[in-house]
Amino acid sequence: MESGRLWRTHAWRQAQKALMPEAIPMLVLRMRMRRAAELGMTYRSYAKVRQYSGQDILGLLFSSNALRIFGSGGEIAAPEARQIEQVKSATRLTLVHPPATPQAVLAVNHVLAAADRAPHLSDSWAQMRDRVQGLIHSQRLPASGVLIIGDAPLEADWAAAGRAAGYLPSAEYFAHQAG
Repeated sequence: MESGRLWRTHAWRQAQKALMPEAIPMLVLRMRMRRAAELGMTYRSYAKVRQYSGQDILGLLFSSNALRIFGSGGEIAAPEARQIEQVKSATRLTLVHPPATPQAVLAVNHVLAAADRAPHLSDSWAQMRDRVQGLIHSQRLPASGVLIIGDAPLEADWAAAGRAAGYLPSAEYFAHQAG
């Protein structure tokens, strides 16, 4: 028997015990992977948001930039619309930049539950907070259960202002936008 083997065995078992509370049971892992797929996300993105917010994602709030809504027509680009249509058990919201209007966007996109005007570049932090939280609360959702998906640098601030679950760049949610 080599010297120190008992100590190494003891230390290894103690290290394993210390890690056990951190390990996710396989059943929970499978449920979370299924939930990520229902939301149209990769498991990695879902797990990151879930770890940050501490709860499940109940809603997805897209910027009109992320949905590729440009101009006043208000129609979501086809690839994005197909992916959003597959989302299950989550409210789909959008904040719309001009010249599109929330009414026009909702009229032509039945995959969305609600829309409102996006915070303007010159809005104060309080105005941005009120705009983001107003849309979320109008759907009776907790802000901490809504993930914001955007495509412009200033849209990342919406998550902090609205106390949302987090922010995800649209290229991470819509894989086809990345390349």
